[in-house]
Amino acid sequence: MTFDEAVYNAVRTIPKGKVATYGMIALLIGRPRAARQVGGSLHRNPYFGDVPCHRVVNREGRLAPAFAFGGQNVQADLLAREGVPTELRDGLLFVDLNEYLWRP
Repeated sequence: MTFDEAVYNAVRTIPKGKVATYGMIALLIGRPRAARQVGGSLHRNPYFGDVPCHRVVNREGRLAPAFAFGGQNVQADLLAREGVPTELRDGLLFVDLNEYLWRP
């Protein structure tokens, strides 16, 4: 299995209404120091709608300003549809990890 495929399989397990961090996904696939590479894989995600990459945020809960499918506002909208609100801080959008972090 390729690194990208491992990332996509792990991200598919994040339930609706929850988020995970890039680092969490890296840990799940056995590559704990590969959080940035996870981000790269998700940016290349060819399975929009099948791999819910909108459920992955950074370690502070920040959404991706360069979200592959339309930027942080699109990511925020997809999360809101699943009941995950975001908060605007200094022009960036965040999810409350205390409330919405997935704990597998």
